[in-house]
Amino acid sequence: MSVISPPDYALKILKTLEDAGFAAYFVGGCVRDNLLGRRPRDWDTATSAPPEQILSIFPGSKPTGLKHGTVTVVTGGKHVEVTTFRAEGGYADHRRPDSVRFISDLTADLSRRDFTINAMALSRAGELIDPFGGQTDLKARLIRCVGEPEARFEEDALRMFRALRFSAQLGFTVEAKTAAAIKRKAHLAAFLAPERICGELEKVLLSPNPTVAAEPFSYGLMAHFTSAPGTPDAKQLRHLPNDRLLRWAGLCEALERGGLISDTAAFLAALRLDTYTVRTADTGVALALSGLPEDGANLKRLLSAYGTDAVRCAAGQRRAALSAVLDSGECWSLDCLAVKGGDLLALGYKGKALGDALGFLLERVIERPELNERETLLGMLHDL
Repeated sequence: MSVISPPDYALKILKTLEDAGFAAYFVGGCVRDNLLGRRPRDWDTATSAPPEQILSIFPGSKPTGLKHGTVTVVTGGKHVEVTTFRAEGGYADHRRPDSVRFISDLTADLSRRDFTINAMALSRAGELIDPFGGQTDLKARLIRCVGEPEARFEEDALRMFRALRFSAQLGFTVEAKTAAAIKRKAHLAAFLAPERICGELEKVLLSPNPTVAAEPFSYGLMAHFTSAPGTPDAKQLRHLPNDRLLRWAGLCEALERGGLISDTAAFLAALRLDTYTVRTADTGVALALSGLPEDGANLKRLLSAYGTDAVRCAAGQRRAALSAVLDSGECWSLDCLAVKGGDLLALGYKGKALGDALGFLLERVIERPELNERETLLGMLHDL
């Protein structure tokens, strides 16, 4: 595994904390990504310094999460989260700790983390602290809980979704004991906010392995969102462009075809997706289930009636035919018709008659694209 050197601004934060007499390390995802040869987006830091000391050592830093010991240090225009080593109390809501206690022991701090690959620390000198075998699991491409997986999921039920998300993003396998614990503790997903579930599921859908989106359903994690148990056939997701709208629609089509849901709009709304995604994916799935037409003229009629995004959601294996229509430049909407409402107003059309006339002309142009010339269309109205 190749290792990427941390940037100077991040190393400076560690050095400043050490010079003040405190231990400080890079922790979590940045260490994991570093070992994988992937440049981390963030260089999160853990330290033995109490939050008040961090604020004092770094003037201008922001107390973004003092209750949990987190301070955002701003240096060189960069933001780095610095968190005090901590131990946590119970998790009554299966999501957040009831209490937090600041400690000075790095290993104890790492022991509260979710997976071994996220429970490593890296010193400023490049020493890797790995008390739970994270580096071994990275090499074996495994997602394994720190300690007993059932206890980790009892503490924070979102970790079950995170296990599948890391599996999808990294192409790793969920270790057998961890996978078994997800099945046993799947009922705890009912304690989670729909928005958090939606966020994790969307990251899976937009990952290099979107078919993993079927696994939350097979594990039972989505039971309170579906009308029947089962595993959707999500193979088609790997053939869709990396587009959130298309992949949500593709997942919902698989769920409806598999009988897990009967209403795409209700399912997506329950996950708190935005109104446009809900409406457009719902229309696209309905069109896909009814079957798209084979010929270009009828595809253009669908585009005219439902819009580009909805038909793209429905296209599936017909994407090439749809692309050919879209790339042809042929007219399928009033926007690209060679005559406009103003032209017809000048001829005396108004109200319903104006709308009917535009619809008549659009239908003729959909059938025969070469007719889309202003004088030709106006002549057709004159003859009519």
